[in-house]
Amino acid sequence: MGLDKIHKMNEHFLTEIEIKQFKCFTDFEAKGFKRVNLIGGKNNIGKTAFMEACLINVRSKSINAMITAIFDIKFSRENLNIIDKPISYQNPNSINTNFHYLNFLDATRSYSVKSNLSNSAFSIIERDATKVYQFMINGDSKAINVNDLSFTFEHDSTIQFIDNFGWSNDDLIVAYQAIQQQDQEDKLNGFIKEFDDSIEGFKNIGNKPQCKTKGQYRDIVEFGDGLRHYISIICALYACKDGYLFVDEIDNGVHYTQLDRLWELILTLSKKNNSQVFAITHSKEMLDSFARVAKKLDEQDISYTTLVKNKQQEIKSMTLDYELLFESIEQERELRGW
Repeated sequence: MGLDKIHKMNEHFLTEIEIKQFKCFTDFEAKGFKRVNLIGGKNNIGKTAFMEACLINVRSKSINAMITAIFDIKFSRENLNIIDKPISYQNPNSINTNFHYLNFLDATRSYSVKSNLSNSAFSIIERDATKVYQFMINGDSKAINVNDLSFTFEHDSTIQFIDNFGWSNDDLIVAYQAIQQQDQEDKLNGFIKEFDDSIEGFKNIGNKPQCKTKGQYRDIVEFGDGLRHYISIICALYACKDGYLFVDEIDNGVHYTQLDRLWELILTLSKKNNSQVFAITHSKEMLDSFARVAKKLDEQDISYTTLVKNKQQEIKSMTLDYELLFESIEQERELRGW
């Protein structure tokens, strides 16, 4: 494949980002992202917030899309709190200030992020007994009084986010449609059989994801979180053709013996579908597997970013490409005498 064609395929990739203000980040920079990117660091360092900032940035093609991204992130963070308080509204496509959806928007007081792809910002201004939402996308700025704000949910199916709770049935069913549209059901079933050879197939039956075993279909919840997570990632990679996949806690429920196969699928399917992947891990085993499989496949379009805090408690980043990652691993082995 020629260099021009490779560049054209990858031109939508996020390669660098500057978070001027968002949650725990102020004047933060990171660069050197590739097609598949693993994010590491200590607990509560801001890994999820970092990925959320990236997600909002790539989704902010319009004010509606930005609001939807901010809402989705807050909803995923709060889904356990609102599970017993379902939100209802008359028109599922148009929301106005009479509904408490704006409470989710208000929770994000300030967002300002610039990347190689776009420059987007959001803030809430309250003064003189007025409340104004300020939006900026690539230089176009608009201020909207709270009483005048209405919006339509605007999703991009090629940009998917799997949070640390994992996907719901509805999320998985929607992504599975990409498998069906591309006639890849047999391929998916083959991948699943490699994960668990007792499973004969996967289908959406009566709006419930189900797996077939011993000749009978059973609800996917009966097979554990690892299998659901595995299937979700595969379906998402097909749905994210020419787009982006963000996965929080990628090793969620997946046994360490399955990590290499998971990375093989991510590296090969993201390349086939021209998808950029960002994933978070707390696991040294997951990082080792990531490096091991990348080396096995000679897949160099990868990066590993570590988030750390300096003495001033500012969050900083260090991104390693393929070569630097293996240099770091070799140095650690030498230090440990492996």
